[in-house]
Amino acid sequence: MQVTRTLSADKKFNARSFFLQWEWILLLVFLIIQVVNSNLSPYYLNFENLVDTTMTFLDKAFIVLPMVFIIVMGEIDISVGSTVALSAVLMGMANRAGLPMPLAMCLCLAVGAVCGLVNGLLLTRFKELAPMIVTLSTMIIFRGIALILLEDQAVGKFPTWFEYLGWEYFGPIPFMLFAFLVCALIFGIVLHKTMFGRHVYAIGCNRTASFFSGVPVDKVRITVYALTGLMAGVTALFLTSRMGSTRPNVAQGYELDVIAMVVLGGVSTAGGKGRMIGAMLAVFTVGFLRYGLGLRNVSAQVLMIIIGLLLIIAVMIPNLRVMVAGYLDRKKSA
Repeated sequence: MQVTRTLSADKKFNARSFFLQWEWILLLVFLIIQVVNSNLSPYYLNFENLVDTTMTFLDKAFIVLPMVFIIVMGEIDISVGSTVALSAVLMGMANRAGLPMPLAMCLCLAVGAVCGLVNGLLLTRFKELAPMIVTLSTMIIFRGIALILLEDQAVGKFPTWFEYLGWEYFGPIPFMLFAFLVCALIFGIVLHKTMFGRHVYAIGCNRTASFFSGVPVDKVRITVYALTGLMAGVTALFLTSRMGSTRPNVAQGYELDVIAMVVLGGVSTAGGKGRMIGAMLAVFTVGFLRYGLGLRNVSAQVLMIIIGLLLIIAVMIPNLRVMVAGYLDRKKSA
């Protein structure tokens, strides 16, 4: 008698596993924050105010998008805040020296991309160096260059139309929010639907195995770091537009905020796991949390404690999921 076997790669839908994903838990946290904030202040649930407040935190959110790629690869970049400062300072100085603003904006993006490229080249040429050490060094170097160039001065007097980036609207929503959603869609598609994105996940799971499997590991790493620098340049554009001027000390602490949002979004610091939707949810969760508690004049220290607790929960949740799933399986078998 001939026996036939059929192999299938289709995975059966499991409702328990689906709804125990961190993104659903984070969505629940986001909704709870909306309820709590609306009870804390009668002025919170105002659509126009909620939309307008996105302009106060979305500038750094542009760096969150490529940072997802970096952390999925199992690496880190803590030089992004200094990259923002250096890009903004050189743009301001170039415009003050007579360079037309459109070209100064291009220079800002180019400087950011070059800073990211430097990180990528250092890490791929000197593989024994850890990303934390390399980007810590470049963080100090980039910020130092900005301080040498501008010292304690500020550069301003940008063209009036430049304010559009940070303050104007694209239809009913701020242009910054529209630009972020477009960028998030593009980065999400690249991460989850392209070969490049699969290479990023493969490197995060096992860099050595990826190399021997034919993945261009060095090229992918250099590209991701260059993209991170480029998006830091984008952040510099929006931040400078909102402020109306720039100084060497802008964007201090941005790297910690960005990494916190990515980790809170469920991206594993060990690499190989995480989704763009989780990071996007984390951006708006942290942003609206700060806005709502700010209406009650809650101190920045309390906000840091709350965000720290959320990060601890985000790190613990994979272990809790395994424990819950194991308990349910044992209960079912019993």
